[in-house]
Amino acid sequence: MAKNERFKKVYSQGTVNVMEIWVDSETGVNYVFHTSGYSGGMSPLLGRDGKPVISPIVNS
Repeated sequence: MAKNERFKKVYSQGTVNVMEIWVDSETGVNYVFHTSGYSGGMSPLLGRDGKPVISPIVNS
């Protein structure tokens, strides 16, 4: 990963209706991105308790 790449795609499904999960490499916060045709949106991925899902950050 290049030093300037803050977000990393960790999951992707679909071709027309795309659902992806992105992780912020500085905070560990997971985001869900959905696109369908020409529209799309991104939001923090929330757990069952309503708090953001946070992945451990691995420093290299």
